[in-house]
Amino acid sequence: MGIPLPTKTAGRDRPATIISPSILSADFAILADESRKVISLGADWLHVDVMDGHFVNNLTLGAPIVKSLRKHTDSFLDCHLMVSNPSQWIKDFASAGANMYTFHLEAVVPEAATAKHPDPQMIKVLKEVKEAGMHVGVALKPKTPAETLFPYIDDKLVDQVLIMTVEPGFGGQKFMPETMSKVKILRQKFPNLLIEVDGGLSPSTIDQAAAAGANVIVAGSAVYGADDIGMAIKTLRSSVDKAAASA
Repeated sequence: MGIPLPTKTAGRDRPATIISPSILSADFAILADESRKVISLGADWLHVDVMDGHFVNNLTLGAPIVKSLRKHTDSFLDCHLMVSNPSQWIKDFASAGANMYTFHLEAVVPEAATAKHPDPQMIKVLKEVKEAGMHVGVALKPKTPAETLFPYIDDKLVDQVLIMTVEPGFGGQKFMPETMSKVKILRQKFPNLLIEVDGGLSPSTIDQAAAAGANVIVAGSAVYGADDIGMAIKTLRSSVDKAAASA
């Protein structure tokens, strides 16, 4: 695990703000440089979108790229696996140097929204990730209720919940404000939980995510496509910090 996770401190209603730019929006020909650049300009983590072409239609990258990137940065690698079989890749990503291994509940539990929880197979995968030395994240598609994760969070099996604010699979989609109700539910019940939001986050939508209770912000084109990357990161952070202090 290496790098510790942020915790809730006095005067805030949530853990410290984390800005995690998605390297999917970077120039892969100079990925190491692009990664170091956003960190130097104020980002906290690097978000790695892994898509297998099965769980989602798109195909992106795998553990070999994470392993190569790790040679050029000591930053926290926040890996989001949109894959059909999360167990298959745990050892590979741990060996590659991933810090956070976030996988989808829907990939492990069929019909997750209506299935009985806790699910034995889900518990097994969560424990496998932790035993491999990584922090554990669980992602939810927009239509999967937040309540499905309560048993796993209550049992301290989950470090971070990722609320998808678009349908997973492709970048550049429009932010879905209706997903913010899930963030609110989770923040009210679990004030110390890391709650990450991913999809359509930008200076025009960040206030909604901040007000709902998110503290880990994933942004791809809003950061890498900005004229002033440092200012874009600062704007995202400022919105979350303001909401965290005023709640």
